[in-house]
Amino acid sequence: MEKQTLANKPHIMTIPYPYQGHMNPMLQFSKRLASKGVQITILATDDVKTSKLAHTSSINIEYISYEIEQGDEIPKSVAAGLGYINHKVLKRVPGIIEKHKASGSPIKVIVYDSLIHGALELAHKLGLRGASLFTQTCAVCSVYYHVQRGSLALPLEGHTVSLPSIPVLEMEDLPSLVQPHDRLYPGLLEVIKKQFVDLEKADWIFFNVFDKLEEEIAKWLSSQWPMKTIGPSIPSMFLDKRLPDDRDYGLNLFKPDAEACIKWLNAKATGSVVYISFGSVANLAQDHMDELAWGLLNTNINFLWVVRETEQNKLPGNFNADASEKGLVVSWCPQLEVLAHKAVGSFMTHCGWNSMLEALSLGMPMLVMPQRADQTTNAKICCGRMANWGLG
Repeated sequence: MEKQTLANKPHIMTIPYPYQGHMNPMLQFSKRLASKGVQITILATDDVKTSKLAHTSSINIEYISYEIEQGDEIPKSVAAGLGYINHKVLKRVPGIIEKHKASGSPIKVIVYDSLIHGALELAHKLGLRGASLFTQTCAVCSVYYHVQRGSLALPLEGHTVSLPSIPVLEMEDLPSLVQPHDRLYPGLLEVIKKQFVDLEKADWIFFNVFDKLEEEIAKWLSSQWPMKTIGPSIPSMFLDKRLPDDRDYGLNLFKPDAEACIKWLNAKATGSVVYISFGSVANLAQDHMDELAWGLLNTNINFLWVVRETEQNKLPGNFNADASEKGLVVSWCPQLEVLAHKAVGSFMTHCGWNSMLEALSLGMPMLVMPQRADQTTNAKICCGRMANWGLG
């Protein structure tokens, strides 16, 4: 009877990319699908299998992990590292598909992060449907798509770029990877472009945005691809409250100092705190760190600043002591809880897309300080449509 019941349920495998900003939306999408009665199998790193998400009682999800084999080293270049991880992920898929076919609960669809190159081809080879999930905005993906097609030729010339259904972009509004001066991640643009190779063959393409935010470009992309918007992919209790247990993503690659953050915020007046975070990857240049630190010290503003442990050596000497009356520095924090706290009145952000969607969903005004990649274009969106909503 159980086999018959499982066989009648749609079964989807989801494959997140193992970076915090890529895993969160895929895991959240997986939870939403599972809450609708879809059987979900997630292929992810051991971090996911051992996370709180794996022990959420109200959402039934199967977790299968892959791991870096002992003695293996991830290549140091970003592009080579991405290729290595893709290889590790995709070689596990056929065996998992066969196992579930034999168990009477066959997987029918693979939803994969757009960076998992080769997943669509493999899904179709195995007789399955394939869906790509993009964790960046429609505007950013449209820029990369036009670069991949050759309709936006590099190196760029002039001062502005005009693309279908997107407001005219200044050079500095474009993703940094296509700007003439960007040399930070050699080879990464070629990896990004691979997301769009044969994408028209995908059965579905999902974007972690919502229509009203990127209405014109979403309509244009849907004329090119079988595209759907599924955002904002954030925990339900901070959005529509349909999933009572869904208070966080269930996974942190960094350990948040939740108790210290919330206790400190509880002692502050409503709207008096600036929350500052530059995400899980961005690294501020030393001069930027100095300017921000001294600027905070020379104001009367309360601030909660997330500075990852690997970045704390950039803080000025005695900064924590000098700022102790009005500021708190932590290595990581429960960001959704912080943004929802009544003491927080604004958010200084690096413009990572997940962070911006969280702030937007909670009605939090943003101060933008984009660093690289898609963040420059995200900042443009914040200063455009979000500003019209009083949030940028």
